[in-house]
Amino acid sequence: MFGQGFEGVQTTGRESRVIDFQKVAYSYGGGELLSEVSLTLAPGSFHFLTGPSGSGKTTLIKLCYGELLATAGRVNVFDADVRSLSRDGVAAMRRRIGVVHQDCQFLDHLPLAENVALPLTVSGREASAADLADLLTWVGLKPLSAQRPPELSGGERQRAALARAVIMSPDVILADEPTGNVDWEMSQRLMQLLIELNRMGKTILIATHDLNLIRSTKSQVPARVLRIRNRRLQLAGSDL
Repeated sequence: MFGQGFEGVQTTGRESRVIDFQKVAYSYGGGELLSEVSLTLAPGSFHFLTGPSGSGKTTLIKLCYGELLATAGRVNVFDADVRSLSRDGVAAMRRRIGVVHQDCQFLDHLPLAENVALPLTVSGREASAADLADLLTWVGLKPLSAQRPPELSGGERQRAALARAVIMSPDVILADEPTGNVDWEMSQRLMQLLIELNRMGKTILIATHDLNLIRSTKSQVPARVLRIRNRRLQLAGSDL
């Protein structure tokens, strides 16, 4: 069964900090978007990242997996300085991080199952039919495995994006506004999948502006809420 097999791949236990920002800044277009950001994500922790539109949530997530490099400070991922990693080192790091992007890009000419399996295909591995079926069942999409992405609803695409993000059995899941284009019921379903991943030992960081979603999730799982305000990161209080 997918859940049992997936649960067996946990963080290595060697790292005390999965992701660690040390006074990180990021400048864009001549202006500083993030400043003096310090952040530690421990193995198996659950975090929300919130803040106004344009405050830098997507940028911070991209810094977490080396899509962007800090213009000041240091970003350590799995105890390695991202800036010092070789090309192979970056690839190895990213295999341990699953990313659910805000825009959910797929290859429209491939069926859903092949889109979900794409990270394995690119890395030269092959998903067994049974494991892929278990994964699609877990996100409730097995009956749609032969459908092309344009035939899917917004919620189905979001669940497919989550399945694609976890197919490599990563230690960390980064999700950028994963519920931004779906209704409340589907938002809750997606969050249940992310909560289940966290209970399997995965570190979760979700960027969202939906405070109701944060409140609902915090009633089910211990979660830290981080807020970007005036270019800096702060721990949100009870005023959520």
